[in-house]
Amino acid sequence: MSKTSPSPLAGIRDVLVGTAVEGEREPASSAIGYGLTLAKAAGAHLTVQSASWRLSGDDAWLGDFDYEGVSVIDRRLDAMARSIAERSAGDAAQAGVVCTTEAPSLPYPDIVSRLAGRARLHDLTVLDIGPRTYDLDREMIEKALFHSGRPVIAVPPGHAAFSARRIIVAWDGSAQAARAANDALPFLRAAEAVEIVSVGNEAEIHAEVPGAEFAPHLARHGVSVSVNDLSRGEGVAATLRAQAGLFRADMIVMGAYRHSPIREYFFGGVTRSFLRGSPAPLFLAH
Repeated sequence: MSKTSPSPLAGIRDVLVGTAVEGEREPASSAIGYGLTLAKAAGAHLTVQSASWRLSGDDAWLGDFDYEGVSVIDRRLDAMARSIAERSAGDAAQAGVVCTTEAPSLPYPDIVSRLAGRARLHDLTVLDIGPRTYDLDREMIEKALFHSGRPVIAVPPGHAAFSARRIIVAWDGSAQAARAANDALPFLRAAEAVEIVSVGNEAEIHAEVPGAEFAPHLARHGVSVSVNDLSRGEGVAATLRAQAGLFRADMIVMGAYRHSPIREYFFGGVTRSFLRGSPAPLFLAH
């Protein structure tokens, strides 16, 4: 009697989704829907941390704000976070996904620290790419990447359902890129098409490990892979973004922050550019 081969995603056993309510007009989270459908596809356990940003307490920046008014806002944000957690649990139950929810009310730094700590206990973390240049969503992504030792899937608005049929691997030969591709292997094996994309002139592409040398490694893991070396054009980020559209990529695998976040902030960088706007969910590892 023949045995059915397990799904390539079967190695993913627990998924963490992190959200944070910062204000009363909080945009809907795409990460929750994405994480739920990913957990269902993988047969994994889902944990949803729906935190609210507590303004009251020891925050010195509050100054002479009316404490009673701040407490009212805290209660409203906490209620919103709890409502999101309850709705997530209901959606998960309806989808047949085992789900645990948490709704902590915490000061700003504690939200990101708790999220990073929880991320260490899961295979991967799913987070939203926030609409603002500086926001809690982006800090959660960076903290999870640098302090959890686990990969992060950063989900842009409008991508509330998991899909990974067509994947681009952004390859520059770096240790970060190698780590990201290795961590993403369950998705790469399950994909219909994977394209390794290197951007730069010939000397830059061959300065480290070229994509053509990395491709056999992925192929030995059962990945259907091709290689595409592209000219820098208007810049690495712009070229990658355009190629993701042409390839109709469902996911972009990328080594995050080859340079320090501070250097990327001042001089620009591919990671920071994509966190401002990405055509597809980003699988990030550092």
